[in-house]
Amino acid sequence: MVNALRNDYRTASISEQDRTMLDYVVKLTKDATKSAARKITSSCAPVGFDDRGILQVTLIASWFNYINRAADALGVGRD
Repeated sequence: MVNALRNDYRTASISEQDRTMLDYVVKLTKDATKSAARKITSSCAPVGFDDRGILQVTLIASWFNYINRAADALGVGRD
């Protein structure tokens, strides 16, 4: 499952909640301005995310995006 998840989460054997979360994280990563609160809630709430859960996912994904961009900009991890 790890390789399937790594290659393409959309075809991996994961829960609907996990898939919905990852769909949201991809949208957030590509263009956060397209992540309207109403859209997020309407897609995430039916699979069990409340406002707190959506906030946690948003903050974690945003933090990782920030750290990765800063590391890329500074050349961290490159040989």
